[in-house]
Amino acid sequence: MYKIVLIRHGESEWNKTGKFTGWVDVDLSPAGLKQSKEAGKLLKKEKFKFDLAYASFLKRTVKTLDIILDEMDLLWLPIKKDWRLNEKHYGCLQGLNKKEMVKKYSEEQVLLWRRSYNLCPPAIKTSSPYNQMTDNCYSFLKKPILTESLKDVENRVASFWQEEIIPQLKKNKKILIVASGNSLRALLKYLDNISAADIVNVNIPVAIPIVLELNNKFKANNWHYLGDTKKISALINNVVKQGKLK
Repeated sequence: MYKIVLIRHGESEWNKTGKFTGWVDVDLSPAGLKQSKEAGKLLKKEKFKFDLAYASFLKRTVKTLDIILDEMDLLWLPIKKDWRLNEKHYGCLQGLNKKEMVKKYSEEQVLLWRRSYNLCPPAIKTSSPYNQMTDNCYSFLKKPILTESLKDVENRVASFWQEEIIPQLKKNKKILIVASGNSLRALLKYLDNISAADIVNVNIPVAIPIVLELNNKFKANNWHYLGDTKKISALINNVVKQGKLK
């Protein structure tokens, strides 16, 4: 049996204010910095060891990972950054407030944009200050990404898993991945065969380690959160409430 740890980044400045973030490269909030330290302390307390770590291109994941490794005395660890671990691109919603969008379009519509499997938000426009069309770090993409569904995210994290993670697991490497809410939802869907209907109700809390146990085909046997259950429930509820008026 193989084991891997997944973590969503700590709270970002836009998580705090309830904005759709997507690929906008916002920083961690003060709470997010603290949460990242707590995650590192918990993993150290539970005696987790790692040989290799991954983050997305987004600074909120990179900083979360650095803080965790610092707390674990593992700053020497090799780190790979992969754009396929990026958050879902939220199209023209990037930079907009979720509750304002609920008022304008309804909770049902915002839930579909946030959590549905097949639906893409409207594409971002060139005129938006929150597009990534000219970002140098994405210049290698054959065409700019203007919006994504969770299905699109699953396709890219699945290729990341096949190309990057499975070869390392075959070498018995112990791996830590820090990514975003939707990229982790997509990865769990892929590994645990969660249905398109059920994935709508999966919400990933910030900075809580997910311990994922894998079978010999590198699919999920089971997975669980590490830490205090009341704290985890409260953080999950915070994620759910971002798409509601109350």
